[in-house]
Amino acid sequence: MIPYGRQDISPEDIDAVTQVLQSDWLTQGQAGPRFERAMADYCGARSAAAMSNATAALHIACLALDLGPGDILWTVPNTFVASANCALYCGASVDFVDIDPRTYNMSVAALSEKLAQASTQGRLPKVVIPVHFAGQSCEMTEIRALADRYGFRIIEDASHAVGGDYLGRKIGAAQLSDIVVFSFHPVKIITTGEGGMTLTNDPRLGERLAYLRTHGIVRPSQAAPVDAARSNEDRYGPWMYEQIELGLNYRMTDIQAALGASQLGRLDAFVARRRELAARYDALLAKLPVTCPWQHPDTNSAWHLYVIRLQRNEIKLTRRQVFEALRAAGIGVNVHYIPVHTQPYYQRLGFSTGMFPEAESYYQDAITLPLFSKMTDAEQDTVVAALTKILS
Repeated sequence: MIPYGRQDISPEDIDAVTQVLQSDWLTQGQAGPRFERAMADYCGARSAAAMSNATAALHIACLALDLGPGDILWTVPNTFVASANCALYCGASVDFVDIDPRTYNMSVAALSEKLAQASTQGRLPKVVIPVHFAGQSCEMTEIRALADRYGFRIIEDASHAVGGDYLGRKIGAAQLSDIVVFSFHPVKIITTGEGGMTLTNDPRLGERLAYLRTHGIVRPSQAAPVDAARSNEDRYGPWMYEQIELGLNYRMTDIQAALGASQLGRLDAFVARRRELAARYDALLAKLPVTCPWQHPDTNSAWHLYVIRLQRNEIKLTRRQVFEALRAAGIGVNVHYIPVHTQPYYQRLGFSTGMFPEAESYYQDAITLPLFSKMTDAEQDTVVAALTKILS
């Protein structure tokens, strides 16, 4: 079976993890801060905070922006459920903005219209989470302008987009948002096994993200310089810690961080190969009754996913028949994503099918083809040959 995604682990990655395993620190040592600093420098952000996974990072990002009961968060239906669940963890409400029919990202037109309506109703969101689907950035300049007009905060869910670019800057620079979230799951661009990260340019947010993921605890002896008059106070002893907020234990281990830092050294190579494979898919699939992913000229995708849409009016098979035939042929296709608002839990919250037609239409046609950095041309040819045979 050719999987839709697969990690790429090198001997250097294994050596980096082994060094941590042979050290005195398996967690809360120096590997975590080194990984955070390396990723912040790579993206051009002021600070980064590594987390146990991207869902934890989304949750902490919401907490850091004081999202809570009575507040509303908006995101898109075309995402994994974590992008919406993070609001519910904070006691806030969730609503959705439909997607653009070409990029499958948050539609700026739909967002603008929904904000105008919400403004008249006194129901504006406190936080909006645009999701950079498949590795392509949302139209962040336009979303930032709407945030400035209507006063909401922005968390970029860039779980798919590590190594991607927007308007010549690395995704993760957080120039047009409050916080950016990355994922390091094994099928993502780089991996820490499980893992996530927040990035920000706001010093206060950076501090808060860091201590909220560590039980809400700070160490006063490290928080500020201690003058001679206070140096003997117990409060400033090297053992002292203080819980200043109700945080969580969402830390990343040094084992994970060492793997992530090692993988980061090959990130550009990973993304370059994914871009080669995406361009090759575009050429190989050009004559088939499928719609290939469209790319906005302001973006340069990291290509976490390569999603085609079946042109169902030109083929006799259903999406399920094509999907099952590909699986039977040893092609590990997948579907990203079942619209969140159609999930049973969200239906019980009052959402229903038909509310976000673009996301629902997209879902009916979508199939994710295999794409990963170690994928060979021969494997890709096998995928295309199988799809060609099935559709013909």
